Amino acid sequence: MTSETPEEYFDRRRHKRVDIQLPGRFLTHIGDDASLSTINLSCSGALVQSSTLPDPGAELVCYFDDLGRVVATVVRHTGEGFALSFNVASHKREKIADRLTWLLNKDMLNLSEEREAPRYAADVPAQVLRRSGQILNCRVLDISLTGANFECKGAAMPKLGEIVSAGTIPAEVVRTGRDGFAVRYLQKDERDSL
Repeated sequence: MTSETPEEYFDRRRHKRVDIQLPGRFLTHIGDDASLSTINLSCSGALVQSSTLPDPGAELVCYFDDLGRVVATVVRHTGEGFALSFNVASHKREKIADRLTWLLNKDMLNLSEEREAPRYAADVPAQVLRRSGQILNCRVLDISLTGANFECKGAAMPKLGEIVSAGTIPAEVVRTGRDGFAVRYLQKDERDSL
């Protein structure tokens, strides 16, 4: 049995980790959610800080600002937080690597935001229907072909990962904040499986 130093263990990783702080949230299998912040990140895993420490082996759905949704498994606790291994297909890993490269270079190279679809500012009333039947009276802040951002003061906010109907379109809540939330419209195959 060999004893590895932390440096030797780090060098053994398949993908380079970069120091980058991205805020986000995670959702456990029982529906609890908590905030997190990355300490470092690669296309196959992350070291994160959180006031909540899920058990090693727990599967989480993580939503990283500027990166999106990633399913991950808690590998271990560390002195700084906990380590995650991403459970992603190779094409998703490539997307994460591309996005990380863009995030690391955007300021230095003065790059503009790259989104799947352009967002358009809006300021119109909207109703969002929760599965419980509760109707949220909101305002659309911005909208695109792939999702929307809502302001919704004074209402019980939907949870991260919750499926709602934005108008007539089924959508997944991908970000929550104090005064609102954002949704990603479900693709046809996702809608068919509801």
